[in-house]
Amino acid sequence: MAAKTSGSHPKASPDSSAGGVGARDRAPDRATWVSRLAVSDFRNLRQLDLRCDHRPLLISGDNGAGKTNLLEALSLLTPGRGLRGARGGDLPRLGRGNHAADAALAAAPAGQPAPRDLGEAGQMPWAVAASIVTPEGPRDLGTGLGPTLDPKGEKTSARRLVKVDGGLASSQQALGEVLTAVWVTPQMDRIFSEGPASRRRFLDRLVYGFDPSHAGRISGYEQALRDRARLLKAGRTDPHWLAALEENMASRAVAIAAARREVVGRLAGACAQAISHFPRAGIGVAGEVESWLQAASATEVEERLRLGLRAARERDARSGGAALGTHRSDLAVAHLDRAMPAALCSTGEQKALLLSIILAHGRLTALERGATPLLLLDEVAAHLDQRRREALFEEILALGAQVWMTGVDQAVFAPLARQGQAFQMAEGLLLPLG
Repeated sequence: MAAKTSGSHPKASPDSSAGGVGARDRAPDRATWVSRLAVSDFRNLRQLDLRCDHRPLLISGDNGAGKTNLLEALSLLTPGRGLRGARGGDLPRLGRGNHAADAALAAAPAGQPAPRDLGEAGQMPWAVAASIVTPEGPRDLGTGLGPTLDPKGEKTSARRLVKVDGGLASSQQALGEVLTAVWVTPQMDRIFSEGPASRRRFLDRLVYGFDPSHAGRISGYEQALRDRARLLKAGRTDPHWLAALEENMASRAVAIAAARREVVGRLAGACAQAISHFPRAGIGVAGEVESWLQAASATEVEERLRLGLRAARERDARSGGAALGTHRSDLAVAHLDRAMPAALCSTGEQKALLLSIILAHGRLTALERGATPLLLLDEVAAHLDQRRREALFEEILALGAQVWMTGVDQAVFAPLARQGQAFQMAEGLLLPLG
């Protein structure tokens, strides 16, 4: 079955209402929010076309209904692999058949134009597109898995495509220049107790909010890291080729480390401030390259890393990786009020610390970039007591960001019932409540 959820288009005159929202409830001037979301053949979502306004979206449904899939689709409208870190080839809907999804998605009621990035939806294994309201004006974003063409114009393989305002973009960085999103999922509940990889990804997601070009640095660095590892594993020790890859890694690593240090330095102040019933978080970035930058210039650190990589070739060939680099850095977090590392805190305290950082990031992003991020909160009420749950809702409303929240029971969102938009999800279908 196809799912199409319709509603009032959010554009309205100052004295009118949109989707039941009065003039006093209009979006703040700094808000960036999704006014229309269209998804085709993504996970268990065959076809979804949702129109909404800036208020919190409260999405309930049983486990497996598709709530997280919906948030994942939204997260792919920003740089990276989304909240699950999945590859594009793993996202098409199982049992996908031929249908005219592109025509259905592009057909909008009069006065409600579809996002310009929907036209090829039915020709792609999966597609996500949205109309975005920004402080500078409306924008259209789209992404999906599309074919790669060889010099003769013939299809060779599928790769992820990005479109902005109807035109193909050269990289995912273009998405980050329009929309910023951060998220919390159940898989992140123990982020401070597990290995550094998930914390590092979380840190880089925070950096994207201030520096969209950071995504390109990360992508280029990781590609050079993989290429070097393959050469060393194969026993191909061409010094010129390896030197070029190591120089690439070193220059990108210094830029990555500098961006992380700068953002964490600014964010630390916001995290150290009390936020209602949420704990104050102390944050820092831990890593060799980042620490080197404290005492040396970027040029000196780049040269030091390049020489270190060259000296470690034999060892890295045996290990299959690289012992030096920003791919080994970590985000250090502490509970300031208890003077305790986050890893030693309870599950509930770790969840509260994570949300405290997310809220501080939202406030700082709105202040410095002039636009709020999108907040994607999957099953966020888990491990939060009633006091902190209500405090979270209050902070969300105060921030003015559009938030997409999921939960098994709609009743958990009761304090937001009057200020939010309620939906029920079942088997990939999204229906408005009330």
